[in-house]
Amino acid sequence: MASLSNGHPSMDVKFRRLFIDGQFVDSVSEKTFETIDPRTGDVIAAVAEGTKEDIDAAVQAARHAFDSGPWPRMSGSERGRILMKWADLIDQNAEELATLDAMDAGKLYQWCKMEVPSVANLLRYYAGAADKIHGEVLKMSGNFQAYTLLEPIGVVGHIIPWNFPSTMFFIKVSPSLAAGCTMVVKPAEQTPLSALFYAHLAKLAGIPDGVLNVVPGFGKIAGAALTSHMDVDKVSFTGSTQTGREVMQAAAKSNLKQVSLELGGKSPVIIFDDADVDRAAELALIGILFNKGEVCVAGSRVFVQEGIYDEFEKKLVEKAKAWVIGDPFDPKVQQGPQVDKRQFEKILSYIEHGKREGAILLTGGKAVGNKGYYIEPTVFTNVKEDMLIAKDEIFGPVMALTKFKTMEEAIKSANNTKYGLAAGIVTKNIDIANTVSRSIRAGIIWINCYFTFENDVPFGGYKMSGFGKDFGMEALHKYLQVKSVVTPIYNSPWL
Repeated sequence: MASLSNGHPSMDVKFRRLFIDGQFVDSVSEKTFETIDPRTGDVIAAVAEGTKEDIDAAVQAARHAFDSGPWPRMSGSERGRILMKWADLIDQNAEELATLDAMDAGKLYQWCKMEVPSVANLLRYYAGAADKIHGEVLKMSGNFQAYTLLEPIGVVGHIIPWNFPSTMFFIKVSPSLAAGCTMVVKPAEQTPLSALFYAHLAKLAGIPDGVLNVVPGFGKIAGAALTSHMDVDKVSFTGSTQTGREVMQAAAKSNLKQVSLELGGKSPVIIFDDADVDRAAELALIGILFNKGEVCVAGSRVFVQEGIYDEFEKKLVEKAKAWVIGDPFDPKVQQGPQVDKRQFEKILSYIEHGKREGAILLTGGKAVGNKGYYIEPTVFTNVKEDMLIAKDEIFGPVMALTKFKTMEEAIKSANNTKYGLAAGIVTKNIDIANTVSRSIRAGIIWINCYFTFENDVPFGGYKMSGFGKDFGMEALHKYLQVKSVVTPIYNSPWL
C-alpha cells in the first residue's frame, strides 16, 4: 500500500500547520484534527484546526498585503512571471502532490498524476492573462470622455471541496492571483494536505507574504468566520447547495460581499436510438463512476430511448459488473474508496431509499470489503421522478436509469430538477443535438462526450447549481471590479 514516508518533504510536520502571512503556524487554540486515509480508515496525519481567531489573523494578513503590499501594485507581467515559477515548482513536485491527493481523497493515483500537471497548466493560463487586463475608452455625448478601469476586488475568501483538492484550489486561486487579489483559502477538512504543500511552493516561487493564506478547518467554524468576515470583499465557494445558501446569507448579513457559487448537480445524460450502444454505455458508465461518483457534474440520471433501451441496459450492467474496485494506487483499479465514512454511509443510505421506494436494483448496491469506504457501482431502473435517488445529489457511484419515447419527453425529464450544472447528449443527428442542447437549462452541455473540460471553456451552473463561471476569462473577471472615470474635454477639434 503506497504512502509517503517521513523522508518526503510534504510529510514535514510544518506542512500540517496553518499557512498565514508567509509562515507555517499553529492554530491559536492549538487544536488539531485528523485527516483519514479512506482506503483503511486509518489516520494519515493531525492537522492544525483553524478557528475564528485564525481566520481573523489570515484576513488581516491578506488585507495588509492588498492595501499596502506589492502584489496588486506589480505589473501584470511580473505577477505572471511569479505564477509561472510556481507552476514549474508544481511540475517538479508532481509525484508527491499526486500521492497526497490519492491518499487523502481516495482518488486514483494514475488520474492524480495527470491532474497535478493540468493544474500547473491552468496556473500558466492565468499567468499569461495577468498582463492583459484592461478597460475601454468610451465616447460620451457632449464635451466629455470616459474610460473604464478593471481593478482587483480585494481580499477573497476561497472555500474548496474535497473531491478535487488540487483542481479546485487552482480554479479559484489562479485567476484571483492573476487579477491582483489577496486571499484566504479554506480547504476541505477531509483533504487539506496538498493545499498546504501548494502554499509552501508558492512561497518558494516568490509570492509575497500575506497574499496567499491557507487555513484548514471545519466549515461551521472556519468557513463561517470567513464568509461573515467584514474585511473580506468576495467569497468563492464550491460545495453543496445547502451550504451555498448559508454562504449567501452570511455575505448578506455582514458586508454584502460579492459571492460566486458552484453547487450541486443532478446531471442528465440523454441517449437516443441512433447512438452506438456500446460506446453510449461506456460513456454513461464513466459519467457516473469517474472519481467514484464524487463529481458535481456526474451523469447520475441516464435517459435511454426505448428502441435501444434493452440492449443498452444489458451492456451497461455487464460493464458495471466488470468495473475494478480497489486500492487507488493499483494501476489496474478503476474506482477507489469514497472520501470518508460519512459520505460512505450517506451513499448506502440513498441506495436503501431507492430499494424502499420501488426502484429496481440492476447491479451493485453494497459495500465492498470490511476495511475502507468502497461501494459497488450501482444501477437502478424503474426510477420515478419523485424518488429521492432521482432528485437528490447522492455524490457517489449510483445511477438512475430511465426509458423515454420522444425527444420532447426527454427534454422535460432532463429539466425536471432544481439543478442545472451539466448534461450529456448522445446522438448522430445534428438537429437533435442542437435542439436538445438549447433546451436543457444547464451551464455546460457535452455532445457525444462527457467530462471534457479545458482552461478556456467557461464552467458554471444554472438554477440551484449556482452562479459565476470558472475557467476562461469569465473566471478572471469574477475577481475584478469595473470603475468608470469621466473627464471633460476642452477645446477638442472633434467629439
